[in-house]
Amino acid sequence: MDVVGVRFKEIGKIYYFSSNNKKFLYKQKVVVETDNGLDIGEVILTNFEIDEKKFDKKLNEVIRVADDADLDKHCSNEIDAKDAIEICQKAADSYELNMKVVDSAYNFDRSKITFYFTANKRVDFRDLVKDLATTFKSRIELRQIGVRDHAKLIKSHGSCGQECCCSRYLNDFAPLSIKYAKDQNISLDPNKISGLCGRLMCCLSYEEDSYTKMKKVMPKYGQRVKTCDGDGVVISSDYVKEECKVRVYIAEDEQNEDKIYKLKDINIDN
Repeated sequence: MDVVGVRFKEIGKIYYFSSNNKKFLYKQKVVVETDNGLDIGEVILTNFEIDEKKFDKKLNEVIRVADDADLDKHCSNEIDAKDAIEICQKAADSYELNMKVVDSAYNFDRSKITFYFTANKRVDFRDLVKDLATTFKSRIELRQIGVRDHAKLIKSHGSCGQECCCSRYLNDFAPLSIKYAKDQNISLDPNKISGLCGRLMCCLSYEEDSYTKMKKVMPKYGQRVKTCDGDGVVISSDYVKEECKVRVYIAEDEQNEDKIYKLKDINIDN
């Protein structure tokens, strides 16, 4: 099957569509058939062959390349969707619902509008949906998102000074563990290892594989090793520099001395 990969948000998931035997260009705007009606997306993966058995259902098709009229309508939809956020929030407040509306989106033919919101717990918004359907004359979907998805929408900057990874290029969120910080000898202070979302920073996972591999070959704390200066005991390790600080007994001085050695210059006792 000949398919293309299409994305609907700037840093969003990529969805596959049948090319319908047409050729498309990278970054080209296209009108596609989705389960919720027509929509406009951007071609991120150009035509390529893939086994149709990899998909559990028949793929929707790319209808056409978006023309100027399509793009104008799409732009108008985006403007109206932004205005709809305030309307939805006021309606939610009138029902005393503890929720914050953070984004919204029309599909291309305006048959449906989706509102994205955050909340501390589950919200019963059935009456709100009826109210919004009457106001917008469209099908309504209210979708609760997590704090990490919210941070992705905000597009703010992290402690590194750069725009957050989630809003810059991450398409999905990988599960994170406090073990990553421990493996990398990073302070477990929540203020230092948490992102703007309040969860563990995504960048903790970037070097985890390297640290895991180095832990297998680096000597452990308290392990006896042989150096060019004599026998000693490991008191710390630097996985990035591949160095160990070893407390070595210097026979000439008859005293212990802490010295730094490269991993390649150490013989590890078994």
